[in-house]
Amino acid sequence: MTLLITVFAAVFVTVKWYNRKDDSMKLGILCFLYWGASIMWLVDAIFEYAELRADYFAPAAADMLNDAFLGLSAVALGLVIWLVRLLITDPKGSVRRALKQS
Repeated sequence: MTLLITVFAAVFVTVKWYNRKDDSMKLGILCFLYWGASIMWLVDAIFEYAELRADYFAPAAADMLNDAFLGLSAVALGLVIWLVRLLITDPKGSVRRALKQS
């Protein structure tokens, strides 16, 4: 489930990155984060399948729920990392303008 969630996030962000008008939002960083997580969980799935064989395809409901929470947490953490980097670099100068106004 973690692999599925991160692959969907990676594909979605990659499509948004490919159809961008400008690169000020730095979506490439988010793509790298999600594709890296997807590759990590692909390797994990391969090794888990090598260990469990047919039992790999019959997970318990609790395990699937835990994996879903882990996948959503990884997507949320990637978004937080991207947002913090975006706020620090401030490509459009919005944070700088807001701080000068107050």
